[in-house]
Amino acid sequence: MSEKILSVAISATTYGYDKLYSYKVPDLLSEKAVVGARVLVPFGYGNRKRVGVILGISEGSAAKLKPIISVIDEKPLLSGEMVDLIKWLKDFSLCTYFDAFKTIVPSGMNVTFSQKYILSDTGEIPELTQEEKNIYEALKSSSSQKETDALLDYSEVPSKKEVVLSLLNKGVIAEYDTFKRTKKDDTVRMLRLSDDYLSGNVSVEITPKQRKVLETLEENGSASLKEICYLCNVTAVVCKNLCKRGLVTEYEYEEIITPDVEKDLNPDDIVLSDKQREVFDGLCAMIERKEPAGALLHGVTGSGKTSVFIKLIDYTLKNGRNAILLIPQISLTPQVVGQFTRVFGDVVAVIHSNMSIGQRLNEYKRIISGQARIVIGTRSAVFAPLENIGLIIMDEEDERTYKSEQSPRYHARDVAKKRCSTHNCVLLMASATPSLESYFYAKNKIYTLFEMPERYTQNPLPDVSIVDMGAELQNGNTSGFSDKLCSEINYNLEHGEQTILLLNRRGYNTYISCPQCREPVTCPECDIPLTYHKVNGQLICHYCGYQQEFSETCTSCGCDHMKRSGVGTQRIEDEIQSLFPDARILRMDADTTYSRFAHEKKFKAFADGEYDIMVGTQMIAKGLDFPNVTLVGVISLDTALYAGDFRSYERTFSLITQVVGRSGRGDKCGRAILQTFSPSHYILNLAAIQDYKGFYEEEIALRKALIYPPYCDICVVGFSSAVDIDAENATKIFLDLMKQELGKIKADFPMRVLGPTRAAIGKINGKYRYKIIIKAKNTPTFRKYISDVYTATAGYKNFSNVSVYVDINGEIGL
Repeated sequence: MSEKILSVAISATTYGYDKLYSYKVPDLLSEKAVVGARVLVPFGYGNRKRVGVILGISEGSAAKLKPIISVIDEKPLLSGEMVDLIKWLKDFSLCTYFDAFKTIVPSGMNVTFSQKYILSDTGEIPELTQEEKNIYEALKSSSSQKETDALLDYSEVPSKKEVVLSLLNKGVIAEYDTFKRTKKDDTVRMLRLSDDYLSGNVSVEITPKQRKVLETLEENGSASLKEICYLCNVTAVVCKNLCKRGLVTEYEYEEIITPDVEKDLNPDDIVLSDKQREVFDGLCAMIERKEPAGALLHGVTGSGKTSVFIKLIDYTLKNGRNAILLIPQISLTPQVVGQFTRVFGDVVAVIHSNMSIGQRLNEYKRIISGQARIVIGTRSAVFAPLENIGLIIMDEEDERTYKSEQSPRYHARDVAKKRCSTHNCVLLMASATPSLESYFYAKNKIYTLFEMPERYTQNPLPDVSIVDMGAELQNGNTSGFSDKLCSEINYNLEHGEQTILLLNRRGYNTYISCPQCREPVTCPECDIPLTYHKVNGQLICHYCGYQQEFSETCTSCGCDHMKRSGVGTQRIEDEIQSLFPDARILRMDADTTYSRFAHEKKFKAFADGEYDIMVGTQMIAKGLDFPNVTLVGVISLDTALYAGDFRSYERTFSLITQVVGRSGRGDKCGRAILQTFSPSHYILNLAAIQDYKGFYEEEIALRKALIYPPYCDICVVGFSSAVDIDAENATKIFLDLMKQELGKIKADFPMRVLGPTRAAIGKINGKYRYKIIIKAKNTPTFRKYISDVYTATAGYKNFSNVSVYVDINGEIGL
């Protein structure tokens, strides 16, 4: 007899055991058990309950199959396209089915399953052992489910498991299944001074750390718990004690900010230049064909790419289709959303990780219902459940933030291509500094190339000066600012013009060492030096978050005057304030943008003229448009230039070109100062004149000679373990498995293997790290080969405490 069989992806499976498992369906659940719905199933020899998602249904004999336990969703969460996308992600990025599912579905819809126990309502209690009686009596006096859970928890006392199961079998307790969202709404824990403290009704002794918290709150009015802990160098316990003593009040705050704009601009009123019109017409012709296609728009900074985007999306909507606009950074979202909301109103939906769960779910529903026809967002917006897509745009397509560093390790460009293939639509990639691969494909007619070589305003590109900091040092200038940069900043301050200063290192000093024994102060959990943060006197690891108080005493030799070197944004802020005491300075880095909408508030304040100088990391380098900015200073370039990754030249060229492009975007001409100890380096000189084509010719020749993308793909296999030798041994076994699997493949494909070797940062967060780098073409044959090797590791005990990941075209420098 033919029966309904479900193909189910199971949560919490490792890659080696990940596949679609078959289950039968009880008659009562048959109607609800549809593709795209989640189910609760028994899994493994112990029939442990797991959450799964149905990714296929077939007919056949189900006699030997386990039945599903329940269907979680009233309606399926996935469309047919999304189911196909999960299967594609599994193959293309070598992840598990369920990791792909969790990535596609908004985080507010993900659930975790747990079993709970309660006292049964049975009247007569059977005979119990003494241990069972003790637990039973404690359960009768339990006042909450949390207390009951603790009494019956046997995770840390294995012998207790038999007692709990015995109570369950005797009917004294009953079990039930619960599901809860894996993540709650993102409210912020805030602190403020209590009313009693402000009225002087509280008189208690306080510690110096508590005094610092109170003084900070007196100065700022209120602050998040995270900000207070950072600024005052205290733990959350200090704040909790202040709350208990009635000095401070804690409250939760969910800040919801929507663009403060109305639909007041008709897209027909946007006037395109001749070059913009040429690009627009060419892309409209591609959209009309309703075929999957890729296009690359290479336009200099300020060339007016956004106006072209607006006109193209308007054209797409008028032709009855919908559009996705991807942007690389959350910090750019408010400005972009504001521009598009003015034109398109409430058909614009926004998706990015800084939104609360409730906001994301609301946008998700608007997209599914068809109320939203334009989706704007960062990397994850590429999965928006939009129907009838006619155009996908990737702005700043070369940005590394489009590549996920967690499973599934996908690139938004690849997902966009897949969706364009499904919807028969156009993928438009745009940048002033396209990725080398994209420009290579455009030059070779795989993409259609469009170019806008001039600024929309007809203003010239900024006048760029390169300053030799070695010469400055020889002349006695030991500060982070050359005489030339100081002079230009002073000019801007006198003329009411704004300045942007870039330094891609946060903190105050980036390296602390002993001048006698030369021993650096490093993170005990990571193989990197700690960074000194002056604002709270802490040494902080920017990888794992470890921190300790700064001390002038060397722990190795006892020297009492530690050397602080290396420059971060905090020190630059201090130096610029001492050089220009009256300047209003805004610092933008990860330490000043904790809260969800910090970027938006601070950028708006700068745009409104509340600050003269903005100092920041790379978050200020791209996509921002401040007409009154006429000077950009790049404090130091050498760290990025010699980063040790084959993409370091490309990224340095892009960073310089983009940040220089923030200058002179209004009516006034712009200037830029590049400070470096390598003033003759060809990358800096090409970036100074924004000669992308010259850079491309130099770099593509180097890539070809060394066989790097686009002439191959790079597959990184990473290994990490708390035990160094275990991680190292795992790499050797993986190499042996590669040789074994290679012998089984009939097809011949070129491949070069580099390593295994210790990762550039050999330990992060207490885990030792190794890697194997494989140069090959990312073909189905290669992916199956690596997948088979990856799967085979499940059969080796050596991998029981070793984490392995496979990342195609990911980072190789870390």
